[in-house]
Amino acid sequence: MNSSDSENKNSGRGVSVTVAVVLASLIFAGLVWKMQQYTTPAPLGAARAAERAKALAELRAAETDALNNPGWIDPTKGLVRLPIAEALILAEREWQNPAQARSNLNARVEKATALPPKAPEKPSQFE
Repeated sequence: MNSSDSENKNSGRGVSVTVAVVLASLIFAGLVWKMQQYTTPAPLGAARAAERAKALAELRAAETDALNNPGWIDPTKGLVRLPIAEALILAEREWQNPAQARSNLNARVEKATALPPKAPEKPSQFE
């Protein structure tokens, strides 16, 4: 054999090894890409985003309504919610006489925080 035959055999071998490495790399890259698609969770949908935006809008509307309109907090105790501007005017008018305003405030606090009467105890079955 001469040296030209051995070079031809080695060059064919080098090309086939290179092709095999490139094909193996492409297969590996394809498997990695497919695995990323398989394991990545689905993003939050537009329906969920719209639902959250609607809930936020309803919450803000309720807060605005509570701040700007009077309403009942507890009708049984006579507690009402007043807009801030009206509450300030009422407080200014009421606190012209601080001693009377303080006593009225204490009476309202006691009324608002009063505990309901204790339920009667059940009679014993042995009586």
